Amino acid sequence: MTDNQSILVEVAYATPEKQLIIPITVKAGTTVQEAIDLSGIKKEFPQIDLDRDPIGIFGKHTTLDKTLREKDRIEIYRPLIADPKEIRRQRAEQGKKMKKGGGDA
Repeated sequence: MTDNQSILVEVAYATPEKQLIIPITVKAGTTVQEAIDLSGIKKEFPQIDLDRDPIGIFGKHTTLDKTLREKDRIEIYRPLIADPKEIRRQRAEQGKKMKKGGGDA
């Protein structure tokens, strides 16, 4: 259903409990911000804050004023609860503690 004047894109957001990908047809020249607004995804996930939450297209960071192309998937990311580097460091520390001692050989 795509012609020269419209393109198909998707808007995606996920929480641990619920994921949603909304396909929408928009006019060529539509921005990321406009597509998010048109998708209605913020009604499903009122916690979305576009001033704070990072946005990407297929995993690559983008801006709200970026013009979309046919079949782009806009991804709205949730803020990180914990720093991944800190989590890895803690796991590595736990691994070192578990290897020390160790019982009967």
